[in-house]
Amino acid sequence: MEVKMLLLAALLSALEVVLAAGHHGHSMPGSLKNISKSDPGLQQVILSATYSFNNQSNDAFLFKASAIYTAQQQIVKGIHYIVNLEISRTVCRKRDHNNLFNCVFQPKGRLHQTFQCHLEAWMIPWKDRSQILKFFCKT
Repeated sequence: MEVKMLLLAALLSALEVVLAAGHHGHSMPGSLKNISKSDPGLQQVILSATYSFNNQSNDAFLFKASAIYTAQQQIVKGIHYIVNLEISRTVCRKRDHNNLFNCVFQPKGRLHQTFQCHLEAWMIPWKDRSQILKFFCKT
């Protein structure tokens, strides 16, 4: 009985240390963490989602990311990305098959259009797999 109590006390003490670490700026395994907007994996999922948006849109022009507001990742059997971003219409027409990197945004005016979007994607880089879980936009 005494050994069980000592083990329980040790486990509770260890749990307290882990929880305290999580509350003082250290991330815990599996928790969401903010990432750099230039993270290569993040850029890849944003590009993939943008291509998907453009393929589903009836717009004559291509859209691309114009701002990233928040970007987080969670390591869970791969990398789960959660992103809030803005996409805007470019001057590049779909029929011209332009490379998005070379497309500039529409100037303010009649053709200017921007959407606020939420993106969630899951990537398993070591298996070369990715999947868009959620991607929705509003004006």
